[in-house]
Amino acid sequence: MASFKREIGVLSCFLVLIILAFGGLLWRVYDLKHNQKATFEESSRVQRSAVVPEKPRRGLIMDAKGRVLAASSKVYHAYADPKDLKDFPDQILVAAGRLQEILGIPGPEICEMIENSSSPRYVRLKSNLTETEIAQLKEANLRGIGIEPDWDRAYPAGQLTSHLLGFVGADKTGLSGLEMEYNPVLAGTSGRQVYVVDALRRPIAAQTLAGRDAQNGLNLVLTVDSVIQRFVHEALKAKMEEYEAESAVAVVMNPWTGGILAMVSLPDYDPAEFRTTPADRMRNRVLTDPFEPGSIFKPIVATIGLESGRVGYTETFYCEDGFWSKYGGIGEFGNHKYGNMSVRSIIIHSSNVGMAKMGLKMGEQNLYDGLKLFGFSARTGVDLPGEEPGLVWSLKRWSKWSITRIPFGHEVMVTPLQICRAYSILANGGYVVKPHVVRAIVDDDGRIIQDKQPPTGAGYIIDSDVASWMVQKALVDVVNEGTGDQAKLENCQAWGKTGTANIAVDGHYDWRNYVASFVGGAPADKPAVVVLVSIRKPNRSLGKGYSGGRVAAPVVHDILENTLAYLGIPKPESEIMSEPQIAAR
Repeated sequence: MASFKREIGVLSCFLVLIILAFGGLLWRVYDLKHNQKATFEESSRVQRSAVVPEKPRRGLIMDAKGRVLAASSKVYHAYADPKDLKDFPDQILVAAGRLQEILGIPGPEICEMIENSSSPRYVRLKSNLTETEIAQLKEANLRGIGIEPDWDRAYPAGQLTSHLLGFVGADKTGLSGLEMEYNPVLAGTSGRQVYVVDALRRPIAAQTLAGRDAQNGLNLVLTVDSVIQRFVHEALKAKMEEYEAESAVAVVMNPWTGGILAMVSLPDYDPAEFRTTPADRMRNRVLTDPFEPGSIFKPIVATIGLESGRVGYTETFYCEDGFWSKYGGIGEFGNHKYGNMSVRSIIIHSSNVGMAKMGLKMGEQNLYDGLKLFGFSARTGVDLPGEEPGLVWSLKRWSKWSITRIPFGHEVMVTPLQICRAYSILANGGYVVKPHVVRAIVDDDGRIIQDKQPPTGAGYIIDSDVASWMVQKALVDVVNEGTGDQAKLENCQAWGKTGTANIAVDGHYDWRNYVASFVGGAPADKPAVVVLVSIRKPNRSLGKGYSGGRVAAPVVHDILENTLAYLGIPKPESEIMSEPQIAAR
């Protein structure tokens, strides 16, 4: 009886074990079928599929007339999958032997590239394949060898627009200029294509439902006109080379809208060669290099004085016959000797003493407030990267001499773009404009996705009568009678101001080198453009001069002459460049 019970017990245990085993198997089947279904389906899909990323085409950059300045073209590269080949070592030799014939690369070199690849799944063998190479690779159908589509970025204008456009890196991300500023707009969105592959990982068919198309980038239309850009580049480069100068900048702006028609910074570079270009050549000095402006600052300060009511149009200032011993001693450029001078004469003949006394007359607070109102010591907000704000010290940091030095362009740091905007405010009758280089973002069909032109006609900071007087009564005669005669035009009235500025270095001035500038525009009655030219360190030892009137004004003359003729100016008033209709204040 006891033996029977033991047998029953053993049998029961055996049955329990069998039940548990079958239960475990049933649970495993359930787990595989339901809980891990997605995992195994994905694993199976990966084994029978290949995912090929699809790169979007980067958007175009076009000038104001639709001329292409930056574009991407389709190219193809040959690549290898090292892991796929290393799993079948004999296939490396087979692939290398055939690729040697097709690509013209020695077989041992191809083997070395595959063996030493830093990426386990990708190594590029050759870029920019020819049509013949593409056809032969497809026909060869080699294991682990593929053809990769890509986009090559090109800049047809080369150095002409290098600082404006910038360039893209190896990953097609913008690294400077508009390419960097508008990278999210230009870049587009990547896609992917999924293919069913055979045992050798060769595509059999496309899985269209699993893939997604790449979305190409949008396009930029600029305010910049490449014809005017060329006028500026050629004139500026010729003068810089003639005077063996260190660097030079120029800006052409529509004073009514703030649209930049041309912007040149020298030395420049070829965007296609950016990897081997010294960083100093890639700096856009229009934005990144504030400088003490010298006498081109005088009309702005005089305008602030007139606007404040502290200085009168007919008021005269005694200019001390060329040297004023007070306030640390102030002399005149070229040792000129001036007596009593009106505001207009001080601007025409560029008297430092007269401007110093004008500064004293208006007072520190009025001068400081006026400079801030013009936007100095703040970025203009131009749609380009790297803009510096310049510098106007707070009043508590002004010395006892600051009120006499700032009026003739010392003890402040400004960018060329800030000066160009300030003169645009004078040219348009007193309202603020925002400098910009992008007019619109458009799609491939030309539809405007976003209008990028800032609003105009609001935000007057200077009375229109004051602004008009400064341009038409003072700055016109700088060209007709004063230091800016080299900018005079035959068929149109130009206006502007010269500047020959000392260079501040480590708290003192470099008395051997100067920045020669001229800024102005034309026509005087309704300016179509404002032009700034600034040339740093013209070589004085050449004996040809170094002043703004001698070095920079002739460049502005050439730019104005060519640009106005290109724009068809002078012409009937109804056809003059479009500007906003501004209601009287």
